[in-house]
Amino acid sequence: MGYQGHSGEGIRLMCEWIWDGAIGPVREVHAWTNRPVWQQGMGRPEEAPPVPEGLDWDLWLGPAPVRPYNPAYHPFSWRAWLDFGCGALGDMACHILDPAFWALKLKYPVSVEGCKSYRVLKIWERYDDKETYPDASVVRFKFPAREGMPEVKVSWYDGGIMPERPDELELGRMMGDDDGGVIFIGDKGKMMCGCYGSNPRLIPESKMEAYKRPKKTLPRIKNGIDGHEQNWIDACKAGDPSMACGNFDYSGPFTETVVMGNLSLRVPNQVLQWDGQNMKFTNNDAANEFVNPPYRAGWTL
Repeated sequence: MGYQGHSGEGIRLMCEWIWDGAIGPVREVHAWTNRPVWQQGMGRPEEAPPVPEGLDWDLWLGPAPVRPYNPAYHPFSWRAWLDFGCGALGDMACHILDPAFWALKLKYPVSVEGCKSYRVLKIWERYDDKETYPDASVVRFKFPAREGMPEVKVSWYDGGIMPERPDELELGRMMGDDDGGVIFIGDKGKMMCGCYGSNPRLIPESKMEAYKRPKKTLPRIKNGIDGHEQNWIDACKAGDPSMACGNFDYSGPFTETVVMGNLSLRVPNQVLQWDGQNMKFTNNDAANEFVNPPYRAGWTL
């Protein structure tokens, strides 16, 4: 859950504008990131250097299968590995897809499809896709109609893959920002923001300038993106989960959706149909094996 961006002003403006009908019913969303900024697509290293002093390697491994220590896993690049992290999608979708999840009142998708790409080492050799996430991926989610909103398709891109540039976006103007962004496509127009829901704008800019903004209706977090820790502390002290802008009622289904995208990359190029209430795929038993993977002995709940 990207608590920082969820506490900011940008995401609230996007919700209020979409609920105001600024771009009409939204039927497509395209989101992307510049990640990974670490290596992915490789196999396990063969070297087994000594464990650094002060590091409990068994504790760090947790429920994951045992393997020798290597700096390829710790302290930074754990994100790349299927056993430890969630790749580019898990690293950044929690920040970038948040405006879509909130503004469009999403919960469980009904289907997901993952496509992945790897760099080629040599003509006859490819990177290992059993250990790490891919160098680049596209994940497509489909959400049902809900609360007066139509069915919507949400597409995710990483590793340098980008969605099509909107015709309405002025030449020379950047899509999103350096970390990524989101484009909402509605029946009456388009809206764009950067990572964390920053700098939301209707496009082209002429539409933004002509738009009469609605009254602000959502509660604001004191100090916005810089006040998310205090918001969480205040909710804990008050014993009122509704005070926390990222409580589990919201963050749970959102997190499940993001990691479902990762799961789709384990069985790529297949449309997986999802039963969110029962947390299972209805058309692929092999994919269900990844929903609740086994923990190693001593780490079961």
